[in-house]
Amino acid sequence: MAASKSVGKLVSHVIVDLDGTLLNTDSVANQILKSFLAKLGKKWDSKSAHRIVGRTPLEAAAAVVEDYQLPYSKEEFLSMITLLFADQWCNIRPLPGANRLIKHLRSNGVSMALASNSPKSNIEAKISCHNGWKDTFSAIVGGDEVEKGKPSPDIFLEAARRMNTEPSTCLVIEDSIAGVTAGKSAGMEVIAVPSIPKQVDKFSSASEVVNSLLDLQPEKWGLPPFEDWIEGTLPIEPWYIGGPVIKGFGRGSKVLGIPTANLSAESFSDILSEHTSGVYFGWAALSTRGVYKMVMSIGWNPYFDNTEKTIEPWLLHEFPEDFYGEELRLAIVGYIRPEANFPSLESLIARIHEDGRIAEKALDLPLYAAYRDSPYLTNPLPESNS
Repeated sequence: MAASKSVGKLVSHVIVDLDGTLLNTDSVANQILKSFLAKLGKKWDSKSAHRIVGRTPLEAAAAVVEDYQLPYSKEEFLSMITLLFADQWCNIRPLPGANRLIKHLRSNGVSMALASNSPKSNIEAKISCHNGWKDTFSAIVGGDEVEKGKPSPDIFLEAARRMNTEPSTCLVIEDSIAGVTAGKSAGMEVIAVPSIPKQVDKFSSASEVVNSLLDLQPEKWGLPPFEDWIEGTLPIEPWYIGGPVIKGFGRGSKVLGIPTANLSAESFSDILSEHTSGVYFGWAALSTRGVYKMVMSIGWNPYFDNTEKTIEPWLLHEFPEDFYGEELRLAIVGYIRPEANFPSLESLIARIHEDGRIAEKALDLPLYAAYRDSPYLTNPLPESNS
């Protein structure tokens, strides 16, 4: 990556939030609330999730009880829902970049604390499911250990006290507005990693806003830089997805001059929730044609202001005709950049072509080229997987 300029004062300690920042708790919460409300004849609206993000458990419970007119007190509802969550702690997956960040700071001797509005017992239960996490943090502070949870600064001030450092030496990483407010009120620098889409404008009080943990640049704050970027790309844990090619918005070829082979976002909503928006690359296999290099976007395409999160792969090959309905399999092996808006259509097109050039070159590196022969790409998939 290009050299980064400092954006704030230098720090020596890092305090990280848990739910929505390190762990994809929202995905499991959506599943649990959807199932719970369905039994009451009600339908969970995931778009209203912003009402509970960053709140204490009791505040979040009160919001759900109020929004859905539930026949329970907030305390009763919290008690019922907590039991359901407890069965799912180990099914909550780390968000992209979480393990990388923890390993990087730990290996470089950076002191870290975990500060969450959740009760400490819940925090410890969640992180026990992830190898090495618990031993990484020199302090763990739960919302039940301070007088007031976020947006009060109490939880971050307590974390700094337990690390034997001044608040001014701390960098907070948070996904919620309440968390950002708490960190700034504590006199700390705060990086916001918004967990709710299309909410960046609401985080103006943060010291910096980034798309995901993959985009963190610790050197901006005087911390050791990541050294795993290769020729403008970041290797990631490969993931695989496949299905029939569908017609998209019709803008790939007509508006951009870049034909994309779209997959159904509805069919892969759970998978999409696990991966941050941005530009990725890897290998694409068409069932009757072969394996090709590809670059792809995941997200809301800010220039077009999508209402749903989409997957739009661009196969880096000239095809003489469309192949709608043909089985497409993808092996996603690297990350290029966060999703971004552009001032003009021309600048968007230019950036997409630059992404293509970066992917084209990177996929010749042995690290990425090895995945071209992945069995997932070369072996036919059962129909049920499409």
